[in-house]
Amino acid sequence: MLSRIAAPMVGQSDLPFRILVQRYGATLAYTQMLKPDLILNDQEYLEFHLRDLTMEPSCPERPVIVQLCGNDPDTVVKAGRKLQTYCDGIDLNLGCPQQVALDGHFGAYLLGQKDWPLVEEIGFVFSDLILLVYLVNGTLVSAMSHSFTVPVAAKLRLCQAAPKTLDLAQRLEACGVSWLTLHARTVSPRKRRHGPADLSQVKRLKDNLNVPIVSNGNVRVWNDLEENLKTTGADGLMVAETLLGNPCLFANQVPDPVDISLEYLAICRDYPGIASLSVITAHIRHFVDFQCHRRPWYRKFRPALSACKTIDEIERLLRIKVERWRGRAPRPSDEEADSDEEGQDQVEVEVVEDFGSLFLE
Repeated sequence: MLSRIAAPMVGQSDLPFRILVQRYGATLAYTQMLKPDLILNDQEYLEFHLRDLTMEPSCPERPVIVQLCGNDPDTVVKAGRKLQTYCDGIDLNLGCPQQVALDGHFGAYLLGQKDWPLVEEIGFVFSDLILLVYLVNGTLVSAMSHSFTVPVAAKLRLCQAAPKTLDLAQRLEACGVSWLTLHARTVSPRKRRHGPADLSQVKRLKDNLNVPIVSNGNVRVWNDLEENLKTTGADGLMVAETLLGNPCLFANQVPDPVDISLEYLAICRDYPGIASLSVITAHIRHFVDFQCHRRPWYRKFRPALSACKTIDEIERLLRIKVERWRGRAPRPSDEEADSDEEGQDQVEVEVVEDFGSLFLE
């Protein structure tokens, strides 16, 4: 399950995208980072994300991990208990570097050593005993009344003093996490990727911990996956932004940008109301940008895409204008293609009948 993971990405880890990446080799997908206080206090927010998680039995997208952020143990635990029935695990975000995390004091801004007791107190699940464990006055206490029924993991960045990362990881292991994911960069609020990931730190965790370790960072193409595993010895790999451009990375494929865009739109139609138009538009832009951003026509594509108000308009843009810009014939819609095939069948039948009547005469 942990071998090839689609990372949690704010506004981009929607259900249709998770389905898409799992069609092409992802063994596990995360939701975007969810806010526990909104899960508990905003009914519309809760209902939306429950819809995202409860498209079964028709939805093939499992397993899925819910990622939660926050710094209040009681709030995080209560939110997790509301969602645990609908997912296969819960992950604590200890890696978000964005300004919202700095303002709210969560994510990567809990990595300072003064916050480690708070991180421990938030609580992690022993997967074999199904116990919630938290730190009270320096003593680990198990509380059956607060137990989760799914495994709990954590995704973290490097501490500012990188060697301290192992110390924190060992504390998390002692709290009962089922696995750890390390994005081996320090926090940088201005840049999500501040220099290359230090894969030696991933290897250090792998060499010193007993829980599975997932490596995150330095993956742009298929060969990077193999090199990362060779360097770190990690149990699995998590990929974020590269999957936005190439959701087929884990299958070692580079899809035609129009093909993959139309496939994603078809999934959005199968699961209406889950991905907003802004989310859909962002995905289409990433798919096309990945291969075509240097094409002369790309400067026309961005505003044309932004002007689209419906999925149908996005599809027409892709099938007609983008294909023409690429020097190709416009593509008929699936309905038009089916209609053309039916018309061709009718023509062939009529021709046969005409020949038959000639022979009869």
